[in-house]
Amino acid sequence: MKEDRYIRQTVLKDFGPEKQQMLSKAKVLVVGAGGLGIPVLQYLSAMGVGTLGIVEQDIIEISNLQRQVLYGEEDLGKQKIQVVLDKLKRLNSETNLKSHDTFLTRGNALDILEEYDLIIDASDNFATRYLINDACVILNKPFVSGAIHGFEGQVSVFNYKDGPTYRCLFPSAPEQGNIPDCNENGVLGVIPGIIGTLQALEAVKVITHTGEIMSGVLLLYSGLDQSVRKIKFPTVLKNKQRKDLEPMYESMICEMEELVSVNSLYELLNDTGSIRIIDVRTTEEYSQEAIAGAMNVPLEEILEYFASQVVEHPMYFICQSGVRSQHAIQLLKPKFPKTPMFSVIGGMNAWLQQVSPTGNKS
Repeated sequence: MKEDRYIRQTVLKDFGPEKQQMLSKAKVLVVGAGGLGIPVLQYLSAMGVGTLGIVEQDIIEISNLQRQVLYGEEDLGKQKIQVVLDKLKRLNSETNLKSHDTFLTRGNALDILEEYDLIIDASDNFATRYLINDACVILNKPFVSGAIHGFEGQVSVFNYKDGPTYRCLFPSAPEQGNIPDCNENGVLGVIPGIIGTLQALEAVKVITHTGEIMSGVLLLYSGLDQSVRKIKFPTVLKNKQRKDLEPMYESMICEMEELVSVNSLYELLNDTGSIRIIDVRTTEEYSQEAIAGAMNVPLEEILEYFASQVVEHPMYFICQSGVRSQHAIQLLKPKFPKTPMFSVIGGMNAWLQQVSPTGNKS
């Protein structure tokens, strides 16, 4: 470790070389390389965290650029994790970077989280938050959580020593109908930077045992008036005694076997000549650009359309960004539990960027 690299930290009276050494030995996993994850990764790498793991399998879209400031226009269509790895290596060559090119799922969460000391939840959906919480409780690992919405954000540290878990604050996820659609749930670009930076700060405090850890405290930030409120909440003992993951984590994420990349879909089309692709976008979206041979069944009509259908062959669902297609699978899985269903990662946005810039609708 170059001694002068971190000198602005090591000269701090309440930090010093000893705590810098603690950072260098730490192993931190960041789940998500989006608006929250980017400032977390940049600051933890720059400050000298020894090992940084990254869980991400999304692609870079133009709508990301207003808040995910590590990415540039030249990165559109690329895998986020590859761009992050490249840029973090140039930021600090001393950081050991470990990539997990996947979404976090019930099937892989325990294996991935087990090798790290601290987890940073930089995800954007309730299913992943509850999955991270439950896995951390089982593995006895603390995690720093952040969430954003509009002009507001929140931060807390969960499962830290004897402190409360995420379920002590939020016992269960809201009903699906009460969760805003990803396309409607806007956020002011700078808010993720503020909340992500606060997450990075809490991570450093946890690693180095510095200051007051926000365990049992929820920090609420409003960008409209620059106000900060803190809410204290207690530990609910039963939530610390979890031994197993839930059978299912409902949300806008799918298990690994239910995801397919646009390149894999393209290869399947070339190999087989015909596969069943269901485009769940609106009729208007479909009319503008679509994959040749794809059937348009808008998401709001999906249950009615398949009510009398007999489905035995695999189905590939696509939407604009990959959110509605996953929701379609959630709706149809109970009716066709044995039918293989796949959501196309990144949807038509990814298809247009990586496969066909003009669609190829017949």
